[in-house]
Amino acid sequence: MDFLDSLEPVLRTFWYIAIPTSLIFLIQTILTFVGADAMDGIEADFDSDFGDTDAPFQLFSLRNLINFLLGFSWTGISFYEYIVNDWLLIIAAVAVGLLFVFFFLLIIRQVQKLAEDNTFKIQNTLNKNAEVYMNIPGQMKGKGKVLISINGTTRELAAMTRENTLLAGTVVIVNEIKDSILIVTPI
Repeated sequence: MDFLDSLEPVLRTFWYIAIPTSLIFLIQTILTFVGADAMDGIEADFDSDFGDTDAPFQLFSLRNLINFLLGFSWTGISFYEYIVNDWLLIIAAVAVGLLFVFFFLLIIRQVQKLAEDNTFKIQNTLNKNAEVYMNIPGQMKGKGKVLISINGTTRELAAMTRENTLLAGTVVIVNEIKDSILIVTPI
C-alpha cells in the first residue's frame, strides 16, 4: 500500500473508498450467485416507521450504499487525470454514484414485475367454470364439491346450488361466494 502514500489526497481518498467497497461488492455478488445472500436490496438496514408506503424497495440499504460508493470511488479514480478541478471531480463522482443507485433500483423494480403471485384467493373463483366432483344436493340443502382451476392449480372446494341436485361431472359456473362456500349454477 506504499503506492497510496505518494498520491494526492483526493486521489488517495478515492482509493481508500474503492478498495474496501470493491471487496464488499465482490463478496455480495458471490453470495448472491451461490444463494447465500439474505438481502435482496429491498429491506432497510435500520428500524423506522415509514408509514404505509407502496415503495417496492428501500433507498437506504447496505447494498445501495455499496453501489453508490462503488460508482463514486471508481469515477473519481478514472477521471482524476481528466478533470483537474477537485470539486468538479467530486460532483461528477457523486452524480455517477447516484446513477449506480438509480440503475440498481430500476433493475430491482423490473425484476419485481416478473414476480408472480399464485396465492389462492377464493374471490378469484367468481364467474369461473368448475366441474362437480361430489354431487351437490339441490335447493341449498347440503354441500357437495367442485373441481376448479385457478392460476394453473386445480382445487377441490365446497359448493352449494339453488337449482336441482347437480350430479358429478356437471359443468357449473360460480355465481357467488357465501362463507367460503361456492354457490354454483349449471351451464
